[in-house]
Amino acid sequence: MRRLASAAIVGTRAYQQRVVAIGVALLAIAALLGLTVAAAVTLGLVRPVRLLLLGTAAVEHGALDTIIPVTSRDEIGSLTRSFNSMVGELRVKAQIRDTFGKYVDPRIVTGLLDRPELTDAKGSRREMSILFCDMKGFTAFSEGMTPAALVNVLNRYMTVMSEPVRRNNGIIDKYIGDGIMAFLGPPLTGAEEHPGLACLTGLDQLADLATFRAELPELIGLRRGFPEIDIRIGIATGDVVVGNIGSERTRNYTVIGDTVNLASRLESANKTYGTRALINETTNRFAADLVEIREIDQVLVVGKTEPQRIFELLGRKGEVDSERLALRDAFEEALAAYRQKDWQEARAGFEGCLKIMPGDGPSKVFLGRITQFCTKAPSPDWDGVWALAEK
Repeated sequence: MRRLASAAIVGTRAYQQRVVAIGVALLAIAALLGLTVAAAVTLGLVRPVRLLLLGTAAVEHGALDTIIPVTSRDEIGSLTRSFNSMVGELRVKAQIRDTFGKYVDPRIVTGLLDRPELTDAKGSRREMSILFCDMKGFTAFSEGMTPAALVNVLNRYMTVMSEPVRRNNGIIDKYIGDGIMAFLGPPLTGAEEHPGLACLTGLDQLADLATFRAELPELIGLRRGFPEIDIRIGIATGDVVVGNIGSERTRNYTVIGDTVNLASRLESANKTYGTRALINETTNRFAADLVEIREIDQVLVVGKTEPQRIFELLGRKGEVDSERLALRDAFEEALAAYRQKDWQEARAGFEGCLKIMPGDGPSKVFLGRITQFCTKAPSPDWDGVWALAEK
């Protein structure tokens, strides 16, 4: 019995050891399977999340063509589809900005997209500077040109003339045939710096015209036989109403008011005086430290009841040649004699101006008026103001 009991105990212990070994083996296998499954599940979750992070970083740096593949139908898959949809909307918005930025200044497009309140019909009153630039002799220039050639020339001309506006923080309001209307003012410029910037814009346009003239033969395919290209510029500073103006379906972010009309009249007044750039008194007052000017006349423009002192824009301070400065001083003395009705002194003064610069347009204009006044004297209450007939 003792031997049988000992044998049974030995057998039981051996069986117990086998059971323990099998249990340990099964536990190890289960742990290995668990780790494998957990790793697979973790990788399945981490990989798409990592792709979303990489895609977000790419979109942040402007890669709006980023598309992340959808690899599951769970919440991660829904998040990936939402991400792709969001990027698509951003891409459309960028295309809108790029497309309409060619028709409307990109800064306005950005403002209207990012600040919807600007699309309200309400406007605001601000002091701004308005610039009109027009090509001289465009009708004669365009005769005989094919439509395609004319559009090519105009596009290049507008590109050259528009660059100074943007360079000086101005906004191109619209293109009117061969003319450009622009405005400068808050919030893109300081409250008192926009008149000076408007004058610098006009001077840059006059300087850049030489570049366009040099390119013209190649643009139209002719070496000679085309008219001389020049521009006329009018600048006025004053109160305007700025806002999103138009119908319920189509609007234009623009400026309106007497100052806009005055700038347009000054651009046209260059025809009368034979000048290239005229500014009003307010512009001159704020820009006096930046530019040299010559007072031309005191005029009453069409549509205005108050006379306006107008000035010719000569150039930047320190960059105007001595001949033009001498002409400016002589013209000032002659103009003072003219306003005092001292026709003899005024005539001698303007003739002296023509000796300094034979082609000076304003001097010729005043000599013509003096001849007229010597034949028929002005009324006793004449105050030197000249009414401009042209708009």
